[in-house]
Amino acid sequence: MTRYRDVADDLRRRILQGEFGAGERMPGEQSLAGQYAVSRGVVRNALAALQRRGLVTAHPGSGWRVRADFRTQEFAEMRSFAQWALSRRMTPGGRVVGQEWGPASAVDARVLRMRAGDDVLWVTRVRTLDGRPVMVERTTYPPRVAPVIEALPPDEPSVMAALQGAGIAMAFGTHRIDTVAASSEDAELLGLRRSTRLLRLRRETKGEDGMPIEYGDDRYAPDTITFEVHASGSGNLVGRA
Repeated sequence: MTRYRDVADDLRRRILQGEFGAGERMPGEQSLAGQYAVSRGVVRNALAALQRRGLVTAHPGSGWRVRADFRTQEFAEMRSFAQWALSRRMTPGGRVVGQEWGPASAVDARVLRMRAGDDVLWVTRVRTLDGRPVMVERTTYPPRVAPVIEALPPDEPSVMAALQGAGIAMAFGTHRIDTVAASSEDAELLGLRRSTRLLRLRRETKGEDGMPIEYGDDRYAPDTITFEVHASGSGNLVGRA
C-alpha cells in the first residue's frame, strides 16, 4: 500500500469491524506506518481523510481516537443487536412491551411464506444502549419459531443467540432502509415527540435451508444510528453507524 486512500480504506474497514472501538485510541502514526510499510505522512493523510468522514478525531498530545459516538455494524455479518452493542463496548438491554398471536397480514404472509390469515406471533420490544431507549423493534414470527420466542424472558438481551441455541440459525438477511414519522406508541416508548422522524430498518431473515425465521420493523431514535455504503469494484459494504 503506497497511497493514503488505500490505508484509509483499510483503517475504515478495521473500525467498521470493531477492531478499534468507539472512543478508543488508535495505534500511533509510527506504528501504523510500520504496519502498512508507508511513511508517517501517508498515515497522517489517511487519518485526516477518516476525520473528514466523521470516524476519528485528533487529540493533540494523545494521538487519534475513534469518535466516542461512532457506532457501526456491517450488514455483511448476521449479528444481533446485542452482539453488535457488545462489540462496541456498550451494554445492550431491552424489554418486551407487547406480545400476541394474530392473523398474518398480506405482507407477513408473503415474507414468511404463509397464507394470509394464518396465525403468527407479534412481538414488540424496546431496545436500549447503556440504559437509553434507542429503538422500537417489532417482529413477526412464524409458528415454527414462535415457541422459542414465547419461552424467553421479557428482558432477554439477545434473541438471535437464543434462537441459535435452539438450533435456529440465521444465515441470510435482507434489509430495507427508510425514514418514518414516529407513531404515538413509538414516541411514548422512546421518549420523543410524536411525528419525530425515525430511521426505519425493515429486515427479513432466513435459515440455511432458506426458510423464513422472522420479519422485523426496527425504528431508531434520531442521532442514534446512521448508515454508510462503501462501494468498491468487488462489491458494496453497508454499515450501521
